[in-house]
Amino acid sequence: MSEKRENWGSKLGLILAMAGNAIGLGNFWRYPYQAAKNGGGAFMIPYFAALILLGIPLMLVEWNQGRYGGKYGHGTLGPMVYLQAREGANPKVARILGGLAGALALGVTVLLNSYYNHIIGWTLGYAFETATGGYMDKAINTGEYFVKYIQSPGKVMVFWLIALAVLGFAVMRGIQKGIEAWAKFMMPTIYVFGIILIIRTLTLGAPVKPEWTPIAGLNYIWSPRWQDLNWTAALAAAGQIFFTLSLGMGIIQNYASYLKPEDDIVLSGLATVSLNELAEVILGGTIAIPIAYTFLGPEGLGAGVGLSFIALPNIFRQMAGGQIFGTFWFLLLFFAGFTSAIAMYNYLVALLEEEAGVPRRVGAVLVFIIYIIFGLPVGLEPILTKTADLAYLTELDNWVGSYLLVVLGLLEVIVTGWLLGLKGLEEMNKGSFWKVSKTFYNVFIQFLTPVSIIILLGFSTRDYFKAGYFKWIPSFVEKTPQLVPWVLAARFVMFAVLIIGFIQAYRNIGKKYGQEIYEGRVLVRRD
Repeated sequence: MSEKRENWGSKLGLILAMAGNAIGLGNFWRYPYQAAKNGGGAFMIPYFAALILLGIPLMLVEWNQGRYGGKYGHGTLGPMVYLQAREGANPKVARILGGLAGALALGVTVLLNSYYNHIIGWTLGYAFETATGGYMDKAINTGEYFVKYIQSPGKVMVFWLIALAVLGFAVMRGIQKGIEAWAKFMMPTIYVFGIILIIRTLTLGAPVKPEWTPIAGLNYIWSPRWQDLNWTAALAAAGQIFFTLSLGMGIIQNYASYLKPEDDIVLSGLATVSLNELAEVILGGTIAIPIAYTFLGPEGLGAGVGLSFIALPNIFRQMAGGQIFGTFWFLLLFFAGFTSAIAMYNYLVALLEEEAGVPRRVGAVLVFIIYIIFGLPVGLEPILTKTADLAYLTELDNWVGSYLLVVLGLLEVIVTGWLLGLKGLEEMNKGSFWKVSKTFYNVFIQFLTPVSIIILLGFSTRDYFKAGYFKWIPSFVEKTPQLVPWVLAARFVMFAVLIIGFIQAYRNIGKKYGQEIYEGRVLVRRD
């Protein structure tokens, strides 16, 4: 089975695809906002601490699990976790752990991408709106324009379907001709657009107030404001690391499963982290916030997640060449989002290939239909409720896009660090130019990283209780009863997908490894 699996065509293509998987929308508008809000330069202390304690160790663990599972012909997380967990636990227990991992990964790849694809559609639609001058009239309120945009079935649905169709076409063509080819085009383009926008940003001058300059905007981000550094900021930094590196989703493992047995995963994993941080800290931190600061001042940074679709469009129509540079900005967001979404799309196609023997082309079409079904509530809510609160999206993001990622990350590192044990270190170093030391493995992967994730989960759970997310009717919709059904629907869909994911992964593991589960000992091994 493993001999029939496609491999990456080149190491460059692999690294660009994996970096594209990590580099997404969060790098260019989520990170700058989080940094500006949570202490500027002070935020970078917990940010880099989380990168070292959580990001790099988990990245190595996920590459390890992916290549390990690929040897056995697996591209999905459930069997991968089972294969490593059985080394230190009874196969029956390992099967349950694999089922849990498969459930969480399916929840992320189906539900997170169900709304992420819509946001990608928004970026493509806004690239079109900017290029054609849709909101360039200064009499137009950009906030109201965005609300009308997401309430317009013609615009929202058309660009969403275009984005989905292009994703499906890319995945349909396979690893080398599809995903790798698109990564080789989109990733360099992201950096080119980013550099162009940085140059334009730093040459804006001070068109509104003498003290509102791009350099002052950079200073706002990078100057430490120690009074804003607290546990909330640290929690935001750790969450950003999970989000930005695409950890706890199963999609890094899926890409790594197409590696050859001796491919270097240490160097490739570190290269992925480095390219992502370059895009996030350098490009992301030098575009959106300085532009917003130059035209709106420090108060404008409060736009938060509305920065890209409300505040910046208002700025693009004021700045010289704004129509051109605004188009570049939204295309950059589209490409960044696309390279992340394609990884989640491919995970589901691999699941259909692996579980049901569905050909890749057919699987790509089936996943296209799945995303239409699960994405419809996201697009229909603002249209039917005539609001822009997006309660369905918010509820899914609170749990699937934030909380469950951390849960899955904890499960992964425990399985590799403790159940696979030092065999994990040996597997990690196989074919690697730079070797991971036993000290690093023991200190970080077996101790500091799991302990840090447990602490993160503990404080996150506390904050979720305080925010009312555990209530039957969450606090954020208590005063808007028309949105309650959308939150409850999101919860029903989430639990249904998680249950289906567990059953699917549990049955799949039993189908492939039933005899050794029955006998309670490892029978199938590929070194």
